[in-house]
Amino acid sequence: MKEQVGAGLSFDLGFRELIIMKKKIQLYYVTGLTDTSVILEVIKKLIDINDSESNKKKIPEIIKNRLVHQQVEAIKTIDEAVDQVLSGLTVIFVDGEKQAYVVDVRNYPGRQPAEPDTEQVIRGSRDGYTENIIQNTALTRRRVRDARLRNEMLKVGERSKTDICISYLQDIADDGLVKVIKEKIQAIEVDGIPMTDKAIEEFIIKRKWSPYPLVRYTERPDVAATHLLEGHVLVTVDTSPSVIILPTTYFHHLQHAEEFRQAPAVGTFIRWARYIAILASLYLLPLWLLFVMEPSLLPKQLSFIGLNEEGSIPVYIQIIMGDLGIEFLRMAAIHTPTPLSTAMGLIAAVLIGQIAIDVGMFSPEVILYVSIAAIGSYVTPSYELASANKLARMALVIITAFFGLIGFIIGFTLFMLFLASLKSIRTPYLWPLLPFNPKAMVQVILRVPVPLSNDRPSIVHPKNNYRQPPRKKELR
Repeated sequence: MKEQVGAGLSFDLGFRELIIMKKKIQLYYVTGLTDTSVILEVIKKLIDINDSESNKKKIPEIIKNRLVHQQVEAIKTIDEAVDQVLSGLTVIFVDGEKQAYVVDVRNYPGRQPAEPDTEQVIRGSRDGYTENIIQNTALTRRRVRDARLRNEMLKVGERSKTDICISYLQDIADDGLVKVIKEKIQAIEVDGIPMTDKAIEEFIIKRKWSPYPLVRYTERPDVAATHLLEGHVLVTVDTSPSVIILPTTYFHHLQHAEEFRQAPAVGTFIRWARYIAILASLYLLPLWLLFVMEPSLLPKQLSFIGLNEEGSIPVYIQIIMGDLGIEFLRMAAIHTPTPLSTAMGLIAAVLIGQIAIDVGMFSPEVILYVSIAAIGSYVTPSYELASANKLARMALVIITAFFGLIGFIIGFTLFMLFLASLKSIRTPYLWPLLPFNPKAMVQVILRVPVPLSNDRPSIVHPKNNYRQPPRKKELR
């Protein structure tokens, strides 16, 4: 243990040696990852053996019985012992024995479950995932109390040995999907994954330079449980508060828990408003630029959409500068202490924006439409999708600026073909639009009442397609 983990050199590696019935007993643990009170109780019980036992031949059995914990496991190799100690468990060696005992006394440091900042709701639960994988799996199981829920633990990283949990419902999730995900994770060969879930995503989904998210992240246990019941697979990575949902489509990134916490009519209205905002974030700026460049495309009733005064800087340059300015403000808000972020926003919006218009750098219309597009980006539930849409919007603006109407049409067509070509673990990205599935498309357009949502999405190939089994008939 001195050679493997630096026992006696690393201050956070705890070590205690006891003499039990003339045999040496050694305990190893990491002080910051274990519950000290449980370790003290184990030591007390072991010391009591000297006063209450006399049969030296059965010392291993006696020691195992005195380990007052609900989870005790025997291991036979030093590599297993090292892995368990570094994972926060206590390893107990008995002199002369060919096996050691592992006691699960983990108590990881971290925060308590709280509502995620990026997925807040007016109505609904206020708990969210934390950086503790044990807490996260417990939050999921609390909502899905099914004996067929499986949580399989894997380790990734030659040095980090990060715990990864794969969760699925055994009688719903497709066996092939679960097998593919497990094989992809087990095939990862890397020193460590300090960036946790994002690194795992890049190993599972080898998309190279595509900006569009092919997995969905959530920090809400209710959202994760809903996807479990649909037949999806969850990947939970220790030290990350986000859970990966596989597989996902473009329309999964447009959903928000708030829609399902309101009445179906209200939820449908919220969903449509969100769709309009997302479309505006993507197409408003290139469309407006097209109308400015070619006013003949506009009917007389909409002639006010164009520029009233042309500035000294080309319009498309103004749009790009405005888009970058909004991005600068977003990054500045992240790195600015909370008490100062409000003041910074006021300064940016009132002073910088107004002065830029007064000096002729920006036209007022540019500020207006860039702001609407930015609001649409913030309305997008998925941060990853919003970031990808920003890049697509900027590309459409540039191609429209250089080639006009033809450029906009070509850019829009290439963009749709690109999305149609994407797949998330063999799942078409634009399903149920392409390939078209009318029944599933209704679920995308409308917030259908739960009693009428009887079918699971066919795209995940669930073993059991029907969500609500018929009631059992009572005997008379």
